[in-house]
Amino acid sequence: MSRTERLLALLQHLRRHRHPVSGAVLAADLGISLRTLYRDIATLQAQGAHLDGAPGLGYVLREGFVLPPLMFSADEVEALVLGSRWVIDRGDQRLGAAARDALAKIAAVLPPALRHELDSNALLVGPADPITTGQTEDHGIAAIRQAIRTEHKLYLTYRDAAGRDSERTVWPFALGFFDRVRVVVAWCALRGEIRHFRTDRIVALTPLDERYPQRRQALLKAWREREGIAADRN
Repeated sequence: MSRTERLLALLQHLRRHRHPVSGAVLAADLGISLRTLYRDIATLQAQGAHLDGAPGLGYVLREGFVLPPLMFSADEVEALVLGSRWVIDRGDQRLGAAARDALAKIAAVLPPALRHELDSNALLVGPADPITTGQTEDHGIAAIRQAIRTEHKLYLTYRDAAGRDSERTVWPFALGFFDRVRVVVAWCALRGEIRHFRTDRIVALTPLDERYPQRRQALLKAWREREGIAADRN
C-alpha cells in the first residue's frame, strides 16, 4: 500500500466513527505500526484535517474536512454511478435531478482515468414495474423528505386499502423506496405508535411548523428494534 493510499484508508476509517478511536485499533485495522499511525495522523493534521485527539486518548475526525474526489477508487466510482442511476430512475423528480447534478460535479473534478471510468460505466439499473403514485406524489415526496430532514410534523389525509379516509398528524423519520411503492415510516398521533404509510395513499399533505418532540435518530432506533433491523455500525 502506498503512503497516499494509506492516508486515504486512515481517513476512511476515521469517517466511519462518530466517537474517538484508539490509535491501537486504527493501527491494527490498517496493518501498520503505532509509530507509522502517529506520523500519518500528523501529516493529515498538517494538511488541514480537523483531527482531534492524542496518543492514549483516541482520535476523531471533525466535520469540515472534505475528501478530494480524485481519491475515489474505480470501485467507488462504479458504486456512485450505479446508485445515482437507481435514484434517477426510481426517485422523485427533485431527487433524480440532484443525483444528476452530483454526478456532474464529481465528473468535473475527477482525473482523466477515473473520468473515463465514470463516462464508460457499464453497470445498469434493470427495468422494474412502474411505481404506484398518488395525487400528491412528486410534490409530496419532496415535502416528506424536507420534514424528515428538519424533524417537523406533517398533517395527512390518508386513504387505507378499503378506501376509507382518515386525518393524521405524523412525525416522519424515514422514507423507504421500494420497487413499486414508497413508504413513510412515522409516529402516528392518532394510533399512538409507529406506523407505515404508502405515499400513493396520501390524499393530501400539509407540512406543519411544529417540530416533533423526539429526535429522528431516537425514533429510527426504536423502529429498528421493533422490526428487528440491525442498525448501522458506529
